[in-house]
Amino acid sequence: MSKNNEQQNHNTGDLLQVRRDKLSALQEQGNDPFEVTVYNRTGYAKDIIENFEKVESENAEEINVSVAGRIMSKRGKGKVAFIDIHDRSGKIQIFAKIDDLGEDVYKGLLKWDIGDIIGVEGFVFRTRVGEVSIHAKKVTLLSKSLLPLPEKYHGLKDTDLRYRQRYVDLIMNPEVKDTFIKRSLIIKTIREELDNRGYIEVETPILNTIPGGAAARPFITHHNTLDIDLYLRIAPELYLKRLIVGGMEKVYEIGRLFRNEGMDVKHNPEFTTIELYEAYTDYNGMMELTETLINKACLTVNGTDQIEYQGEQISLALPFKRVSMMDAVKEYTGVDFSEFIGDTEKAKEAAKELNLEVKSTDTWGNILNTAFEEKVEENLVQPTLIYDYPVEVSPLTKRKKGVPEIVERFELFATRRELANAYSELNDPIDQRKRFEHQLMLRDSGDDEAQMLDQDFLTSLEYGMAPTGGMGMGIDRLAMLLTDSASIRDVLLFPTMKPLP
Repeated sequence: MSKNNEQQNHNTGDLLQVRRDKLSALQEQGNDPFEVTVYNRTGYAKDIIENFEKVESENAEEINVSVAGRIMSKRGKGKVAFIDIHDRSGKIQIFAKIDDLGEDVYKGLLKWDIGDIIGVEGFVFRTRVGEVSIHAKKVTLLSKSLLPLPEKYHGLKDTDLRYRQRYVDLIMNPEVKDTFIKRSLIIKTIREELDNRGYIEVETPILNTIPGGAAARPFITHHNTLDIDLYLRIAPELYLKRLIVGGMEKVYEIGRLFRNEGMDVKHNPEFTTIELYEAYTDYNGMMELTETLINKACLTVNGTDQIEYQGEQISLALPFKRVSMMDAVKEYTGVDFSEFIGDTEKAKEAAKELNLEVKSTDTWGNILNTAFEEKVEENLVQPTLIYDYPVEVSPLTKRKKGVPEIVERFELFATRRELANAYSELNDPIDQRKRFEHQLMLRDSGDDEAQMLDQDFLTSLEYGMAPTGGMGMGIDRLAMLLTDSASIRDVLLFPTMKPLP
C-alpha cells in the first residue's frame, strides 16, 4: 500500500472515530439522538418556500414552521451560522444565531456534522441576498451520521457503487430521487385510469407449478413440505384469464416478474409489469387503452407529451402510428411477405436476399418475425403500434379471420425497444391445446423457453371465455422513457447486482 493510501485510510479512520466520540459525548450528556422517537413537522422545504413567496407581498404575519432534514452544508462562524438541510422535497436554508438559541445549544449545533438529521422550529423570512430561509428558534438533533458523505463536488459518480448503495445515491443526487418519485406517479396514473374504467386490481401467485404465459427461462425453487419444484412466475397471464372465465370481466395486476435470462441496459432478472384483460373487446380496444395510459402518464410526470429521450425528440401525442408487421418489413426491406403468405420456401429465399440467419425448421411466420426484429425494430424511434403477427410466435393469440397464418396481436415500440404487447386473446380451447402441444414439441427439441401445457388453464377455457383483449406493459421501460433514463438500473431502486468478493 502506498504512503498516500495509508494516510487516506488513517484520516478516514480518524474521521469515523471523531463522529463516534461526538455521539458518546452527547449520550453522556443525556442527549442521545437515537432516543428521539417522534418529531412533528408542519411541512416540507419546497412547500414552505412556495407558500412564503405567495404571501410575502401581502406583508403577512410571521409564518412559523417546523421542518426536518439532513444537513448537507454548513458555513459561517462566530455568532451566526447558515445550514442547508434537505428533505424529501428539496433544500431549505437555516439561519441560526447564538442570541436566539443560547450559547450552549449554538455551540452544540456547530459541532453537528454533514449528514446529521435535524429538526428546526422557527419563522420564514428572506435574507438580504434574497434566499427564502428559516430563522431558527429551536434545533434538535434527530439522528447522528457516523459515516461521512461523499465529497460535495465529486459526489457519488461511480455507477456500480451508486446501484449498490442507493441510499447514498439518493442523498447525494437529487435528480435520482426525482426519477423514483416520477416512477411512483406513473404507476399511480395508470391505476387511476384503469380504476376509472371499471377495472379491478387483483393479485395472482408468484410461485407457479408451471412456468406459463410467456416464452422465457424461469427461476426454479423447491417447496420442502410438498416436495415439488416451483417456478417464479414469468407472467401472470394464464391466471388473469382464468378470472375473465370466472366473470370478473376487467382485471389488472401490477407486480414483479422473474426471468432467468441475460442482463443489459433493458433487462433485469426481476422487473415490474402491468397486465390487464378486458372481456368483450379485442386488440383494437387494447391499442386505444395502451396509448391513452402512456399519454396520461407522460402528461402527469412531465406536463407535456413532447419529451426528449437520450438526445432524441419523442412525441407521445395521440394517436400513435399504427403499421402492420408485413407493411413495416416491406417499408424497410422492400420485401412484401403478403405476396407469399404461408409459403416457407419463398420466405427462405427472401431471407437469403436479406442476409437473415434462419433455422431449417423455420416457417414463413418465423422468417417474417426475424426480418422484423433484425431490419425494422432498430428504426422505430417514435411510438409505433406494430400489429398482425405470425401465429408461430404468438401461441396465446386469436387468429385473424380469413388469414389463419396471422394473429390479432400488436406490440408497441418506441426508442428502438418494445414497451407493450397485446392480443385478441385466444378463447378456443381446441386450438389452444394444439398450440400448447406444438410448444411441447419445441421444448422436446431443445427450446427451453417454449411454453408448457397448462391443463387447468385449458379446462377453464372449456367452460367458456368471452371474447377478450389483453395487454402487458413493462413499467420499468416506460419509466426509463418518461424520465430520460439510459439504463433499466436507473429506474430500479435496487437492481440485481453480483455480490462483491
